[in-house]
Amino acid sequence: MNIEQSPFGTTSDGKTVDRFVCTNDNGLSMSVITYGAIMQSMMTPDRQGQLANINLGTDSISGYENCVAYFGATVGRFCNRIGGAKFSLDGQEYKLAVNNPPNTLHGGHRGFSHVVWSAEKIEEADRVGIRFSHTSPDGDENYPGELEVTADYVLNNENELIIEFGASTNAKTVINLTNHNYWNLGGDQSGSILDHVVQVEADEFLTVDDTLIPTGGFTPVDGTELDFRSPQSIGARIDSLKETPAKGYDHCYALRSQSGELALAATVTDPKSGRVMKISTTQPGIQLYTGNWMSADEGSCGFGENEAFCLETQHYPDAPNQPSFPTTELKPGETFHQKTVHWFGVQSS
Repeated sequence: MNIEQSPFGTTSDGKTVDRFVCTNDNGLSMSVITYGAIMQSMMTPDRQGQLANINLGTDSISGYENCVAYFGATVGRFCNRIGGAKFSLDGQEYKLAVNNPPNTLHGGHRGFSHVVWSAEKIEEADRVGIRFSHTSPDGDENYPGELEVTADYVLNNENELIIEFGASTNAKTVINLTNHNYWNLGGDQSGSILDHVVQVEADEFLTVDDTLIPTGGFTPVDGTELDFRSPQSIGARIDSLKETPAKGYDHCYALRSQSGELALAATVTDPKSGRVMKISTTQPGIQLYTGNWMSADEGSCGFGENEAFCLETQHYPDAPNQPSFPTTELKPGETFHQKTVHWFGVQSS
């Protein structure tokens, strides 16, 4: 196992960005950069043992600065959407950036995905990785409290990618962190993901309005295009969603496991390459997004519609405005901690 460190470039405001390539004993490797605590690539074998990058990204810091789709990024302070770009905490209203009108999305104009994080290596007998850290000042994007955040990206010899988020605050605030990897198990140049087969461990998804903000209710997946309780290809029913506000799959599932313990959330298989990815998480929700707004331009890192999918583990969107949802509040003296594990393997032909 080893970690290779190299310079990745300099941001438009003059900050140096480093790149780390972490490789396990089986030859799987991931690369991460300090800009946005971004996971840039993930090399895994197909059923013939051929390695390919299954995590979409770009090769330059300017590419990430100009990308508006959060490729590979650690997203916060609050991932996904907050309705009306505002919330109240202890009677005080906080107005946020309207960057997904009329809502706020993924932390605002300059969330955690657009800052340079500090990094330190994690090197142990059976795992290697990077611990990213960042201090978000009080009032950052108008969120209250100074927030100390860590994001660990670790690869072990069980062929698991382990992502752990931690945070503490000096004033009551809200927090919802996720990783925004764009996956294509066929490889980053293999085109459409519509033949990928997905299974999600959920019986309900969050009901949303026309701007994709939760209403507070839940809709059973039974009888809908969102029923992935048994393995289904992404493309089998996506066309019936093309005329909806989401333009495809962009839905948060309420996972069966709501205990906060690590539990299986989703399984994805690419029949052509044989690659399999299983995702387990402590989080209550998982957002399935199928790259419906990707347009093969710089803002999409050059990738087109439905050439990647995201499965973002998270607390529910708009939770600060939905008292019945699992809380996203964090108080002084408390520690925020969430863990997600991706296991990579292959199925026989």
